[in-house]
Order: sequence, then C-alpha cells, then structure tokens
Amino acid sequence: MASEAHGEEGGLVFHPMDQFIVKPLFGDGPVHWYTITNVTLWMGIAVLGIFLLMVVGTRGRAIVPSRIQSVAELAYGFVYKMVEDVTGKDAVRFFPYIFTLFMFIVFANFLGLIPMSFTTTSHFAVTAVLALAVFITVTVLGFVLNGTKFLGLFWVSSAPLALRPILAIIELISYFVRPVSHCIRLAGNVMAGHAVIKVFAGFAAIAVISPVSVLAITAMYGLEVLVAFIQAYVFTILTCVYLKDALHPSH
Repeated sequence: MASEAHGEEGGLVFHPMDQFIVKPLFGDGPVHWYTITNVTLWMGIAVLGIFLLMVVGTRGRAIVPSRIQSVAELAYGFVYKMVEDVTGKDAVRFFPYIFTLFMFIVFANFLGLIPMSFTTTSHFAVTAVLALAVFITVTVLGFVLNGTKFLGLFWVSSAPLALRPILAIIELISYFVRPVSHCIRLAGNVMAGHAVIKVFAGFAAIAVISPVSVLAITAMYGLEVLVAFIQAYVFTILTCVYLKDALHPSH
C-alpha cells in the first residue's frame, strides 16, 4: 500500500482505477473476446454462489428452514412481491428472468466488496449487456403482445393535440435512452464507491492522517454494503417498470 501511495519523488500517487483493469487470468498477453480474464472468474463465482444458495441450499426443502434456505426464501419472496406489486400478477410468468437479474447483480456487487476481488458490475460492458437484454426483451414483448398498440406508449392522448407530436418525440428519445441510464446508474455508482475507498486506503499509508483515513474507509465500506443491495434493487425495479409498459402500454 505504501508503494502505491508514494511516488518516486516522495509525492502521493493514487491509482484508484487500477482495480478495474481487465487482466488475463493466465499469462500477460492481450485480452481478446475469448480470453479468460478476472472478469470471467468473478462472474463465474457469482453464478456459482447463486447455484449454491438457490439449488444446493434449498435441496432439503425443510419445513423448518435452515439459515441458507431462509435467505433463499427471503430473496425469492422479496423479488416475487416486487414483480407482483409493480408490474401486476400477469407479469409473474416473467419472474424467473427478473429474479435471475437481481440475484446476479446483488451477488456480483457483494463479491466485489471482498478484498482483492474484482467488481464485475463496475464495468459498463457488463451492465450494458444486462440493460440491453432488458430493453430488447421489453420492446419485442411489447410488439408481440400488443402489436402496433404498443406505439401508444409514445402518444400522450391526454395532452392537447398540438403538443402530442412534440411529446411523442420526447417520449421516443426517453425510451431509447433507457438502456443507457439503466447501465450507467449501476456501473457508475459501484465504480465511484470503490474508487473512493481506494483513495482513502492510499492516504492510510500516511501516519498523520491514518486514523482519519481508516475511519473514512470503514464508513465508506458500510455505505457500499448498502449501495450493493440498493443498486441491485433499483436495476430490478426499473426492469419491472419497463416490463409494465410492455404489458400495459396504454396505462
């Protein structure tokens, strides 16, 4: 840590973004689309963690659940109620997809808080794929279920006739901006928190301000624990809102 904090001339040199560099898991060569990287590793660990919790942890289906089964049932019930309350009972058929999104994001976020780990949701490449998957699914579903009536989502019939074309353009732009804001919100919040923690960790190498830095790290870490869950919740609830537009475009 001290070597990171001090430069060659004794000045402070922080590299808070180094923790987000994608590196090959084996060797030091260039990264290609097929290269197994640290991102691949931690995404795989997240998937493995979900499998252990939801499949292995609940295989007994005990009437009096164990702690692991209780956590799995709590997560299941939490997301199920979210889908039902926000999107409606007719959207429950899409619950497995939404639940998978929530569990992957929340596991990836919490795994990123482990020292020396890699936060996969801090990369726009990961969150953009998740957001585009939601956007494409919702759009295709909207046209399949409603046909051209889905376009009514952009036509504000309650507004004065002269304003409707202008509002339609605004609604259309807003609709296509959805995946951008969807992915940036998640990656930006996760990346910013981890970068701040790394900056405070660099200052911890200075004896004079080390106690203050440690307190700041502790406070930021506690905040990041909340952010890890909240950002997974926000991503999921926005998915439910977008899905509701596809199922009920006239509402």
